[in-house]
Amino acid sequence: MSSTPCATASRPDAMAEQHKEQARTLSRAEAQASTLPPLLVAAERVAATVAAGTHGRRRVGPGETFWQFRRYQPGDPVQSIDWRQSARSDPIFVRETEWALAQSVWLWRDRSPSMAWRSHPDLPEKGERADLLLLALGSLLVRGGERIGLLGGPERPSTGRTALTRIALALGDAPSSEDGLPKGTDLPRHAQLVLLGDFLSPLEDVDAALRGLAGRGVKGHLLQVLDPAEESLPFSGRVRFAGLEGEGHTLVRRVEDVRDAYAKRLAGHREGLRAIARTLGWSFTLHHTDQPPQAALLALHAVLSEV
Repeated sequence: MSSTPCATASRPDAMAEQHKEQARTLSRAEAQASTLPPLLVAAERVAATVAAGTHGRRRVGPGETFWQFRRYQPGDPVQSIDWRQSARSDPIFVRETEWALAQSVWLWRDRSPSMAWRSHPDLPEKGERADLLLLALGSLLVRGGERIGLLGGPERPSTGRTALTRIALALGDAPSSEDGLPKGTDLPRHAQLVLLGDFLSPLEDVDAALRGLAGRGVKGHLLQVLDPAEESLPFSGRVRFAGLEGEGHTLVRRVEDVRDAYAKRLAGHREGLRAIARTLGWSFTLHHTDQPPQAALLALHAVLSEV
């Protein structure tokens, strides 16, 4: 009889303590969330809208998930032969599995002054859009188990949300750079590299920088980020253009008179970038800041999934 009151009295105490613990957990979660850069939150929203329409990488590799059978070829390890499947017909079949080894994907964003520009207050700066795309791509990659890291950063590539948060914080703290091209880095064999920038440097400089990164089987992907005004030169009349990277000022008396020549020169420069990427076995895509970021993210993820 005496044990019953004690039992009924302890139940409310346990529930109260549980509620307190839940409140403490919620408080810690909210405190951690408040420290995340708003850019990371926006990037994960973009990634979430794309993730539903993407598929995991279907690549042959050292995994455990069965993918398909194929005929035995000279050089295949004997251990890969599926004797049960082979016993049903004359050909010998091997069992292929999906790629299950995380690969390192290195990300880089141009931090030169030319990226801190937009032609209209309603548009993001080129650098802001590049950061958004970089983090959104990182979010998709870590969901697939890939290791990600910043090219030239102090941290080695790693997996999971912690890696993504670390990159977001590093982007916020990174200083601007006078050089709009990546530096040569000793990348691991067969790594992948995603470079985001306007790539308006002279083609010979771009070629030299990329060749310095392309050794040891590194696969690269260039995403050129431009403001729409850089594409169409929509100004008219007398305009003074100010260089953002020490080029000085240029006065154009009638922009209409140079628009066609400008468009041809820009197209030639872009074709040069495509040619450099093609020579290295890399890919090249273009994104304008007035376009939805999801389109560029889908294109990047598709290219990475083909490797």
